[in-house]
Amino acid sequence: MTTNLSPGSIAAAVGIDRVEAGLTPEGKADLITRLQAEGHQVAMVGDGINDAPALATANLGIAMGTGTDAAMSAGDLTITRGDLMGVVDGIRLARRTLGTIRGNLFWAFAYNVAAIPLAVAAVLNPVVAGLAMAFSSVFVVTNSLRLRSFRPTR
Repeated sequence: MTTNLSPGSIAAAVGIDRVEAGLTPEGKADLITRLQAEGHQVAMVGDGINDAPALATANLGIAMGTGTDAAMSAGDLTITRGDLMGVVDGIRLARRTLGTIRGNLFWAFAYNVAAIPLAVAAVLNPVVAGLAMAFSSVFVVTNSLRLRSFRPTR
């Protein structure tokens, strides 16, 4: 059975409206620069030496681990599998990590901003304020450990 694996058919299958195929390495980098000038955040996925300039130019260069060393050096992130679903998983994990970081910062500051001034004003026992500070550290570590439950899509 023969399947049509043209860039247009693959893009249509995953819901991509616009396809730029057959570009030179300079053409890829120029396209990314043009999209960035229009105000877009651009991610580029590539695996070959011909993708290295575009990977370096993109806001996020994602190299496939099955590709060349030049691509992996030029990219910001390397997906160790040769599967494009690794890109989706990488983005999901990055978003989850950023949410965890934001939550950790909020709670760590909230505990310390509330407890320290109350301890200084002698409204709160300094031991309790110290325990609150220690608890904020335990919370940050425990909250971060939740990232270990991340599972790739399959």
